[in-house]
Amino acid sequence: MAVHSIGQLEFELRPDTQTLSRLSPTEEPGFSFVPSWLESERSGDGYNHIGDLNLRVRAPGSEWRDFSSSTHRKPIHPLPAEGEVIAAADITATMGEQPPFRVERVWARDNGRLALRFRITNVTEQALEIGVLGMPMVFDNIIDGRTLDEAHTRASFADPYIGRDAGYVQVTRLNGEGPALLVLPESNTALEAYKPLKQPDKAPNSIFTDRSSPNFFEGFYDWTVYSRGYVEREWRDAGRQWNTPGSETLAPGETAQFGLQFVQSPTIRAIEETLIAHQRPVAVGLPGYIVPANQSALLFVRAPSAIEHIDSDPAGALEVSREGSVNGWTKLKVKVGGWGRARLTLGYADGQQQTISYYLVKPLSQAVADLGHFATTEQWYDNPDDPFGRAPAILSYDSEAGGVVLSDWRMWIPGMSDEGGAGSWMAAIAKQLNNPDPQEIAKLERLTDETVIGRLQVAEGEHAGAIKKSLVWFDPERFADMYPGYAEDPERFRWSWDKEESDRLDRSYNYPWPAINHWVLYRLARNHEGLVKRHDWQFYLDNAYRVAVAMPRDAELYAEFGLMGGEVFLEILKDLQREGMTDKAEQLESLMRERAEHWHSLEYPFGSEMPWDSTGQPEVYAWMRYFGFDAQAEQTREVILGYDPTIPGWGYNGNARRYWDFGTAGKYERFERQIHHYGSALNAVPLLDAFRRDPSDFHLLRVGYGGMMGPMASIHRNGFTSTAFHAWPDMMKWDPYSGDYGMGFFGHAYAIGTYVVNHPTFGWLALGGELQASADSIRVVPLEEAQKRLFIAPAGQWITLQAGRIQSATYQSTSGDITLTLAPADDFTSTARVFLQATTDDASALRVADAVFERGGYSVPLSRGETTIRLVP
Repeated sequence: MAVHSIGQLEFELRPDTQTLSRLSPTEEPGFSFVPSWLESERSGDGYNHIGDLNLRVRAPGSEWRDFSSSTHRKPIHPLPAEGEVIAAADITATMGEQPPFRVERVWARDNGRLALRFRITNVTEQALEIGVLGMPMVFDNIIDGRTLDEAHTRASFADPYIGRDAGYVQVTRLNGEGPALLVLPESNTALEAYKPLKQPDKAPNSIFTDRSSPNFFEGFYDWTVYSRGYVEREWRDAGRQWNTPGSETLAPGETAQFGLQFVQSPTIRAIEETLIAHQRPVAVGLPGYIVPANQSALLFVRAPSAIEHIDSDPAGALEVSREGSVNGWTKLKVKVGGWGRARLTLGYADGQQQTISYYLVKPLSQAVADLGHFATTEQWYDNPDDPFGRAPAILSYDSEAGGVVLSDWRMWIPGMSDEGGAGSWMAAIAKQLNNPDPQEIAKLERLTDETVIGRLQVAEGEHAGAIKKSLVWFDPERFADMYPGYAEDPERFRWSWDKEESDRLDRSYNYPWPAINHWVLYRLARNHEGLVKRHDWQFYLDNAYRVAVAMPRDAELYAEFGLMGGEVFLEILKDLQREGMTDKAEQLESLMRERAEHWHSLEYPFGSEMPWDSTGQPEVYAWMRYFGFDAQAEQTREVILGYDPTIPGWGYNGNARRYWDFGTAGKYERFERQIHHYGSALNAVPLLDAFRRDPSDFHLLRVGYGGMMGPMASIHRNGFTSTAFHAWPDMMKWDPYSGDYGMGFFGHAYAIGTYVVNHPTFGWLALGGELQASADSIRVVPLEEAQKRLFIAPAGQWITLQAGRIQSATYQSTSGDITLTLAPADDFTSTARVFLQATTDDASALRVADAVFERGGYSVPLSRGETTIRLVP
C-alpha cells in the first residue's frame, strides 16, 4: 500500500476498498489512530472503516431503505486522481442492491489537511430524502489482546462534540500524551448525532463488540449528519436528542457533497487552539454546562463569523446577554430558568449553527437537601423480618417501579455492598459532610450500629473491620419469591452469588464505602456538638481505621489496585496523625506504602480487575503525591486527561468515561458510554489537586470542575439519584436504578469548592461563586454548597473548613491580604475549624490571626453574627 503524508499525518488506504488502513503522526509511524493491527481480522463483510458510508433514504410516500458500503463488500470503480486528489472511486456498487443514488468518494489534500468527501447524486426521476447519513469513526479503542501497558501505549479514545456545524471528534491516546487527532466537518456536514455501529460478532445481533468482551472495547460510532430516519424508527421512544433531527431532500439529478477533515493537535491541552487555527467556532463555558438556578454562567465564544442570533430550547430556559468582547472572544452571560436539559443555539452570519447542551439544576443546597431527604425516607428500609437482616438500611431504588430494590439477580445491588449496593447509603452519608442534618444523621447512626457493624462489617476477631461482598445471597429453594423470573429464565441467574460467595471478604473495592461512612461520622462528631449521639468521635475514627487496615489484610485480591473512593484512606491517616494516634497511623501508613511502592515500580500504575479502567487513578494519584512519587502522580494526571475531556456540553464535559456499569448496577443492562457515572467526580479530585499545584494549567480546572459537577445532574426533582444517563441515542434518559451513584457524589462532596482565578484571556473568574472585581480588590461569595473550600489561585492558597462556612472572602491583589467572613454559629457549630495550605512553591505560608492552632488547623469561635478573620503571614 502506498504511504501518503499530509501536514503532520501519514496514512495508507486499502487498495481494494480505498478505506483508511493506517493513520499515524508523521513522527511516530509505528503508532496508528485506527486499528491497523487488526486489518486482516477486520477485512470481511460488516466491518466498518473510515471511508465507509451508511445511508437511509426514501422517495416521497415510500418506506425508508438502508444502504451501507460495508455490509456486503463489492468491487468499487476507481476514478482518476488528479491535482490535490489522492484517491477517488465510485463506490455505488458496494452500497447495496439497486441504490437510487450514485456515490463518489474522494480522498484529497486541502491546504495541508487530509480531506474525505462524498458526492451523492439522486439518479431517479423523483425526489429522494436522505434521512440518515453516517460516516464511521473507527478508531483504535480495542483493549482486548493487549496488556495494560500496551493499551496505554497503542490505543486511543474518541469523544464527540455533538454541536452541529461546530461539532468535531477528538481522538486522544490512553496515556494522555500528544499528539491528538481532530476530525472536523466541512460545509453541510454537521455532527447532528453520534450513533453506535453494529459490528459482526459470533452473537448475530451484537451491537457492541468486535471481538469478545464489552469490557475490552468501547465500540465504533457514526458521525451522523442526518438522523430523522432513526428518530422515526429505532429512536422513536428515546428522550430528546442532542440536536433537532434533520434530513435533506435531493431533486432528481441533484448532487450533495459532505466532507470531513483530519488534523493533528500537538497536545490535548492545545485542542481548542488547533480548532481556532483551523477557523472552527470554539466555545468555553465557565464554570461549565451544569448550572444551578442561583448562579450565572459565562460562555466565551471565538468564531470566524459574527453571532447573529441566539436561541434557547426550551424557550426561556437559557437567557443570554452579551457582555462585550474580551481579548478577541465574545463574552456571553447565561442565566437559567427551569430544570433539566436545555440547548443553546448560536446562529452565525455565515449560516453555520452551533449547539451547546446545558443541564439546569436547582440551587445546589436545595438539590443536595432533596437527595438527603429522599435517601433517608423513600429509600429507608426498616423491615425487622427481612430474611437477610438488612434493616435498617438505605437500599437501592427503582424510580420506574417507585420503590426500593429488594431483589435482583445481581446479589450486590439489594445487598448494601459492592458499588451497586452501597451507592444509596453512600450518597446519604456523603451528603452530611457539607450539609449535616440531625434527623438524617440519626438514621445513619442506626444503620451503622445495627446493620453495617456486625452484619456487613466483621465486628471482632481476626477479621475485624473486613467487609462482606453482600448481605443478600441466592437461594431459590429458600427464597423462591425473591427472584421473579427465575422459573422462566434460570440462566439469567447463573452469576448470582450463594451465601458463601456473598460472605467473602476479599473484594477490596467494597472497603472504601464503610470507611467513608465511619470517617464522615467521625468528622461530624469531632467538629460539631450534638449532631452525632450514639458514639463519640474515637469510636468512628477507630472503625474507619479498622476497615482501612483490614482491606490489604483480608482483601488482597485487588488491594494491589487503586480503589474508587480510596482517598478516604489518606484522610483517615491524616486524622490519626492529627489526633496523636501514632501507632495506628504508622501501621496504616506502612500498609499503604507497600501499595504505593508497588505502583511506583510499574510503567502504568493504575491497573484494575478490568483490562482497562478509570477507577483506580484517583487513589493512585493521592498516594503518589503523599509519598513523594511525583513523576507517577503527574503521569496519572495525564492519563486521566486522556479519557476525561473538556467539550462544550454537559454530558461529555468532565465525563471520565465508563461504559460497562449499567450491566453491573443499572436497570437497563447495556454496555454503552455512560454520562456522568461515578468516575466523573472521582477523577475530578486529582485534577483539581493538580490545578492547585499549578494554577497556570487552566485545562485541569475546567475538566475537574465539569466532572465534580456531574453528580448534580443526576439528582431528580424529587431527590432520586440515577446511576448515570444513557448516552446512546436510542435511549437518551437516566437509568431508573440509583445503582452506584453515591460513589460519585462522595467525590462531589469531597471536592466541591470555590476557585478564584485571574485568567490571562478571560480575566477574573470565580467557579463556584459570584465575584466582584475592582482595581485591586476581589470579593467572592461562594455558593452555599461550595462554602467549605476556597482556592485563591493568584495567592496559591487552599482554604478548607471542617466546621463553619465561608460567607464571603476578600483578596487584595496588590498586597495579597485575604479576609474571610464566616457564617454565624448555629445549634451544632460553635467553632469553625480552618485549615490553610500554600500549594505552590512561591506561595507564602499563612495563619489565622488571633486563633488557636490545634490538630493541624485553627479553631475560631463563632458568634451569632458574622465572624471576620484575617489570614496573615
